[in-house]
Formats: sequence, structure tokens, C-alpha cells
Amino acid sequence: MNILVSNDDGIHASGLHALAASLADIGHVTVAAPDRERSAAGHAITMRDPLRAVQVSFDIAGVRAYAIEGTPADCIKLGIDVLMDDKPDVVFSGINRGANLGTDVIYSGTVSAAIEGAIFNIPAVAMSVTSYEYLDYSAAAVLAADICRTLIEHDMPSNILLNVNIPPMPIDKIKGIHITHMGVKRYKNNYEQRYDPRGRPYYWLTGELIEEANDETSDIIAVEQGYVSITPIHYDLTKYDMIKELKRWQIGEWPLK
Repeated sequence: MNILVSNDDGIHASGLHALAASLADIGHVTVAAPDRERSAAGHAITMRDPLRAVQVSFDIAGVRAYAIEGTPADCIKLGIDVLMDDKPDVVFSGINRGANLGTDVIYSGTVSAAIEGAIFNIPAVAMSVTSYEYLDYSAAAVLAADICRTLIEHDMPSNILLNVNIPPMPIDKIKGIHITHMGVKRYKNNYEQRYDPRGRPYYWLTGELIEEANDETSDIIAVEQGYVSITPIHYDLTKYDMIKELKRWQIGEWPLK
């Protein structure tokens, strides 16, 4: 089995190394990760700058690793099309330092790397531990290996990904796994204005989370209650039940079909 691993925290992130180590017992692992932190990069790709990839030493035997001067989505594209000898059977992204829950997945480089795998028609998994301070990735690594083995046994559609969020606690404290849907996370944004030495203004994004009434089957609530959340996600964002309604509209003199 060929496994491609990436993240958005960068090639040196401990979560990436924990993930690669857990999967190396199952198949041939290739790591293609950003050369530095690229959190919240979304699904951006590099089009107007050179895309450089450097093979680097890695602390796990048998794992070939590349540091890429690009985004998480770049890493998956380059990994599949250039760096790997054979197409991967599965793509894993993570283990992210911090949650990727609800509508935050739109901004997430971790989830976008997995989405890129799904666009290539490769089953994909995004793994996140829902705390920035909790740095023990052992439970998430065990779960990643279990999920990978399960994907081998089951015929999961190749154009979806599983977004997995693990609560920050030892494995024996986790209550179980909930299969969930995406919740909603909204923020009250604040842009703090500062000035550079030449007197020109610049801004730092700050803000706070707005409380939302998410239901019991959402990923957000599952993790709050001490469960692992697994949400199946598809890259098709079409709102299909609106198509028929839109066809009844009149937009100027344009015919609608």
C-alpha cells in the first residue's frame, strides 16, 4: 500500500512525524509537506512562483520525505504527479495542532490537502487534535492506523474525505467515535491597526468565537463531549435543492434552463 502524508503545520511538526510513524507499519509512506507553517492556507495553490521540493532526512525508517516551498494543496499535487513512483492508495493529512471543526474546514490547509487527494479520486483522511496546547499525538496516531486499516477493508468512495477530530486527552479517556456532520463556527472579527516604522498602517486579525446552537450530531458537540468526530466531506459544494427554485427566477432577459 502506498500512502501520501502531508499537513499544514510544516515538515518539522511533531504531529506529522507521529502520523507518518503510525502509517509506516501499514504501507510505504511518502511525506510531502510544506517547508514551514502554512496554517489557514485553505486550498490555495502556487501558480506564479517556482515550486521547489527538497528531499530531507526524516526520523522514521523507510519514509521518503520532501519539504515543499508551497501550500498543502501544492504538496499533494506535486506528491502525486511528480514525487511518488506510484499513485497513492490513500492520502492522510495531519496530525494538525488544533481543531478543524465546522465551517473552519473552509480555511483549513490540513483539510484542503485531503480534499486535493479526493479530487484525484484517492480516499483521503484529515486528522486533527482539537487543542493547540495538547501535544500528545499518540491517541490520534493509533486512530489514524485503525482508520487506514479500515479503509483497506471497506470500499470507501474515492472522491470523499474523512475529517477526523480527536479530543485532547489520553486514549483511555476518549468515550468513543461519533459519525457527525459539519457544525457552524462564526467569529466576531477584529482587525487591530498598527503602524510600521515608516508610518504605514497594517492590521492583525484577532477576534472571538460567537456561540452557535450546534446540534448533538455535529462535529463540534461530539468533541466537546469527549468523542472523536468523523465527518464525511465531499468537495461538491452545490446546493442541489436550490437548482429547481433558481430555474423559476427571471434574471433580466436571460433564459434559464
